[in-house]
Amino acid sequence: MSGGVDSSVTGHLLREQGYDVVGVTMKVWPQDCISRAEDKCCGPQAVADARNVAHSLGIPHYVVDEADQFERTVIDYFTSEYQAGRTPNPCVMCNEKLKFGNLWGKAEALGCDYIATGHYAVIEHHGDHAVLRKGVDPRKDQSYFLFSLRQPQLRRALTPLGTMTKPEIRKIAHSLGLKV
Repeated sequence: MSGGVDSSVTGHLLREQGYDVVGVTMKVWPQDCISRAEDKCCGPQAVADARNVAHSLGIPHYVVDEADQFERTVIDYFTSEYQAGRTPNPCVMCNEKLKFGNLWGKAEALGCDYIATGHYAVIEHHGDHAVLRKGVDPRKDQSYFLFSLRQPQLRRALTPLGTMTKPEIRKIAHSLGLKV
């Protein structure tokens, strides 16, 4: 949960669908990068924003420190690939290894059956099989960022924004009085 409009509305929609929702924010920036991470995903401001939104939604909020893992798994990967002349995508690696990797153990410890994100992608659940599809809004589709997830990860993933457009999400946020 970043505290932005997408993760905030995701929490709201899942509550409306009857899920017991828990907000979790990953702190991913190493301490020596904190001043440069103010406006970045999961930086200090994102943690504060997520905490405030979780409070307004009436859901518990937890912060998970993944800074060391982020540096080893995402930053080192990005640097190595870039130096080798390739164009890496750090978000794909973060989703696969951290959000849908390390975070599972923490989610299970909190009693969670699923991990939900604010990605604009559709995950269709068919019993013990899940299919990743493009989000309905071609301008916001984020299925690419989840392409590397395996079946065990996809089966336990929820992406409620995939069937909506960004203007629809903003309208919901506005109706809730969310300051995002």
